[in-house]
Amino acid sequence: MKKLFGLILIVAGAVFLAVAPVLAAFPERPVNIVVYLKPGGAGDIFARRFEKIAAKYTKAQFVVQNKPGAGGMVALSYIASGKADGYNLAYVTKSNIAQFANPNAKLKLDDFDWLALMVSDPESLIVLKSSPIRTLDQIVADAKAKKGGQIWLGPAAGGNDHIMAMKTWKALGIRGKWVPFESGEEAMTALMGGHGVVYVGNPGDVAARPDLENAVIAAPKRLDGEAWKKIPTFKELGVKGLDDEIMWRGFAIKKGIPEDVRKFYVDLITKVSNDPQWRKYIEDEGAEAVFYRDEKFRGIVETDHKDFVEALKELQKK
Repeated sequence: MKKLFGLILIVAGAVFLAVAPVLAAFPERPVNIVVYLKPGGAGDIFARRFEKIAAKYTKAQFVVQNKPGAGGMVALSYIASGKADGYNLAYVTKSNIAQFANPNAKLKLDDFDWLALMVSDPESLIVLKSSPIRTLDQIVADAKAKKGGQIWLGPAAGGNDHIMAMKTWKALGIRGKWVPFESGEEAMTALMGGHGVVYVGNPGDVAARPDLENAVIAAPKRLDGEAWKKIPTFKELGVKGLDDEIMWRGFAIKKGIPEDVRKFYVDLITKVSNDPQWRKYIEDEGAEAVFYRDEKFRGIVETDHKDFVEALKELQKK
């Protein structure tokens, strides 16, 4: 009787396995990488490089979708309004956090899973090579002479680069006028046209722009590589408090994704982050390839959020 009962269990189990649906591994269809910048911008390039390197390690397809507008809120709102199924991956940067710090923001940090911080890029002051104002000393002297009228350029009011400008003015004991543009590319074009003195960005912004150069970077030490090692740091020029100002870049996703989806992304991003070609892409631009996730990335986001809240209060006073 026991043998018969055991046989029945085996047969029943076999029948169950035969009729039970087979769960397909994620992803079953292409994944969208939603970029908040226009085609050709830094985020677009980042996403397409990721797509290229990821193809070494997965058969999954990625499709870059550009949804510019509102400092990234158009793209992030698109993702927040969708399903938490992992099929929409958001390219995010530190500048996006400024939008969450706005008292009228409709989105919250908790709407997203801050999946991976992959690039740490030092802030820099960029000048026109043909300008008589190229060094930090010359920038300071010109700013004092213009008594607050010196023009600094960059993307967006209240974004990371604007906040960097404000921190720099305070550290240098000067005042300036921030003129925002829709994109970094437009701001650099204005600098090349002589419509400003300083552009606030990152070292790699001068690549393919021979008319521009980095005057100083906000890093603990000079960068490695022939293209960057001649750029002085604020620290070595005697300026305190600007040793580690960065623009980070990475990915976020709608909160609540299934655990198997999270595992897919963590495994894939780990491989991409360690890929020599990926690391060379990043390092050639004067940045550092990293992989911060979960509590560490979330902690960075929360700290940046607090900084932006305070900075926005300062802007509202003016």
